[in-house]
Amino acid sequence: MDRMSLSRMAIFLVLLVLIAGGGHYYLWTRLVRDPAWPARWHTVGTWALVAMLVVMVGGFLVRRAPRNVALPISWLAYSWMGIFFLLFMMLLVGDVATLLVRAVGALRGAPLDPERRVFLSKAIATVAGGAALLMGVGGALSVMAKTAIKRVPIRLAKLAKAHSGFTLVQLTDVHVGPTIGKDFIEEIVRQVNEIDADAVVITGDLVDGSVADLREHVAPLGKLRAKQGVFFVTGNHEYYSGVDEWLAHLGTLGIRVLRNEQVDLGAIHLAGVDDSSAHQFGRGHGEDIPKAVLGRDPSKPLVLLAHQPKAIEGAAESGVDLQLSGHTHGGQIIPWNFFVRLQQPYVAGLFEHRTALLYVSCGTGYWGPPMRVGAPAEITRIELLST
Repeated sequence: MDRMSLSRMAIFLVLLVLIAGGGHYYLWTRLVRDPAWPARWHTVGTWALVAMLVVMVGGFLVRRAPRNVALPISWLAYSWMGIFFLLFMMLLVGDVATLLVRAVGALRGAPLDPERRVFLSKAIATVAGGAALLMGVGGALSVMAKTAIKRVPIRLAKLAKAHSGFTLVQLTDVHVGPTIGKDFIEEIVRQVNEIDADAVVITGDLVDGSVADLREHVAPLGKLRAKQGVFFVTGNHEYYSGVDEWLAHLGTLGIRVLRNEQVDLGAIHLAGVDDSSAHQFGRGHGEDIPKAVLGRDPSKPLVLLAHQPKAIEGAAESGVDLQLSGHTHGGQIIPWNFFVRLQQPYVAGLFEHRTALLYVSCGTGYWGPPMRVGAPAEITRIELLST
């Protein structure tokens, strides 16, 4: 790891400790201090939150450890991260509701009742804790279940009737890494191969780790089969994991990387661009849509692979007919989908943007917490139809 990478890691860990520490303190005030539980439960709750803070930070620190050591710690750390987020949001909603009730009471001149305040604190802590646990368990069961194949028919005006039914299978945001490994990839490959698609496209964030650490776990991707090949574009996470090594390794698995370029698949032109954030990492990487679509046959549909949905603005300007993206995970855990909208114009689904269409997948894997709440994972079967 070079000096710049070490500096980034140090900054990340400092920020992680500060943010996670502050968040756990907030949980402690709402779940332990304010409800005024008996002394024994107060002590248990305090030390439990301290322990989970250590586990959460430890989940990031063990990423370089042997997988048999890191896996159980990672599962516990990332699972708690999901529960933590759900708890935090529910308690925050409870706080807002409490403040509104108090404000109304103050306007009416009602006196503050300490006993009522403690009762409300206990009620909010109990309801938030129970709901977060139930949602977390449901979200975990969601990612443990077989990934659904989602059929998305899309009509393109330029698609010749002879090619109607041309099928693309989109995988995105698989995030092979701390808690996603070889078994998961083998099952995804089996499901994809059963579709017998014309082409398989992977729209970034395939990995969260180095080639050295994950070589064995991505190996099944070499068995992906499609009539006209398997194609890949980078996501932002590839740039955290040794992007040049990964691009070279994917080539050995028979996966063609599209870097601001296109290929003619007969029925369509398929173009792909580097991730929108790639220019920040140097090494000659960077999104260039005009270059990617240069020299296309304007009579054929042009399909663009771009990891982030926000590339759609440049895609529409460049005459792209359909853009396939991921990145958002559909929010992964509600209400994160609302925050995603602050950074991306679209979160999940099929959209019309000016003269172009955009499909944003919820993703095939997950990042961080091994759970999905309100945004199920998908293998996307895109059927292109003539008008």
